Amino acid sequence: MSGVASAESLQEAMSAAYANNPDLNAQRAGTRAADEYVPQALAQGRPTITGQISASYNASDTRYRFRPYTDWASTYTDTGAVQSQITIIQPLYAGGRIENGVNRAEAAVKASREQLRSKEQSTLLDTASAYMQVIMYGQVLELRKSNVAFLKEQVRAANDRFSVGEGTRTDVSQAEAAMAAATSAVSVAQADLLTAQANYVKVVGHAPKSLRDPGPVTKLMPAKLSAAVDASRREHPAIRAAIHNADTAAYNVEIEEGALLPTLSLQGSLGHTLTSSSTNSSDTPDKSRTLDASIGAVLSIPIYQGGGEYSSVRQAKEELGQAKLQVDVARMSVDAALTQAWSTLESAKAQIVAAQASVEASRLALEGVVEEQKVGQRTTLDVLNAQSTLIDARLSEVSARAQLVVASYSVVAAMGRLDRERLGLKIAAYRPEHHYEQVRDKWIGLRTPDGR
Repeated sequence: MSGVASAESLQEAMSAAYANNPDLNAQRAGTRAADEYVPQALAQGRPTITGQISASYNASDTRYRFRPYTDWASTYTDTGAVQSQITIIQPLYAGGRIENGVNRAEAAVKASREQLRSKEQSTLLDTASAYMQVIMYGQVLELRKSNVAFLKEQVRAANDRFSVGEGTRTDVSQAEAAMAAATSAVSVAQADLLTAQANYVKVVGHAPKSLRDPGPVTKLMPAKLSAAVDASRREHPAIRAAIHNADTAAYNVEIEEGALLPTLSLQGSLGHTLTSSSTNSSDTPDKSRTLDASIGAVLSIPIYQGGGEYSSVRQAKEELGQAKLQVDVARMSVDAALTQAWSTLESAKAQIVAAQASVEASRLALEGVVEEQKVGQRTTLDVLNAQSTLIDARLSEVSARAQLVVASYSVVAAMGRLDRERLGLKIAAYRPEHHYEQVRDKWIGLRTPDGR
């Protein structure tokens, strides 16, 4: 599973996932959608302009007669009118709801950005995990294959000894049973490797190519757990997102309380009316044109609106209390995740040391048992057991090394520092602020900044 010419480093895999991972790109789209909260809030303080055109037609036919009642006389009148009007309303004061609405929207945007950072971290951590799984299961497969090759030799040797009367049928059967189990283990290892490769494609976007062990990311970790905890409480995106969500809830309380305050707006209108009328007594219609304009201020003072606004205020306060508690929950969750990752890292280090010692001891033991078997002091079963012990020790070492790498990245992620800049990924950064600046002050337009 190692190579030089076309080998793909973990940094290259992370760069590919940073650019192509569909879950991460979906989160970015959600962040761009959240950016639109701000222009929507700003729109509440901008003028609204409405135009109205109406047309009407009225016809009447009046019949009458004079005394002595003889013939009927009639008068026919029709009247047409076209009215047009433009109305402009400019809010001046809305109980603080406009300003607090903008503040709430900006807090929501900040929370969305932190959620995006969290998704970037989890994607990069998933990449490290997928990368190491491919390496680990590739090494497991090679170990399983080498075990089959060793056991094939043991079956051949057992048959040779049996054929010259130096062994028993039991020795042959034991060797064959061990080889059958090892062959089955190879099939399982192949299936595990295929699953790991499929997961790699899902996370990174392409098939793995000659991966090599990257080693733990020790340069981004402090020496003590307490320093890591302090960093996580300052920088972890889950905690920062929870704080921004609490800010959003606080501004929402102010908005709901604003419904109890007066509102003031400036209103202006410009109207035009064109009428025409005619009667059967005149062939020339009468026409008139009217132009009117008005401007004024409207002050609205709420007195009692059924009590719903009071309930909304109480509800907003409870939601604020919930959001503040979620900050504590986020801190405790991050602390737990960091402690677990740190413990896993330390455990993996100890497991590697123990596994290395076990591998060396098991290798020497196997060599000794094989030599003793040649002089008749050991049985085939002793050799098989020694080989099984050695394979188990090597598998433990492979698993512990993979666990060490993933745990180191898990520690960095739990600190909130697993990002493109600190990892030195050679790929253009995605800047959510760029889209925000493009749409924040847009007054009109249906197209998104990328042209959709």
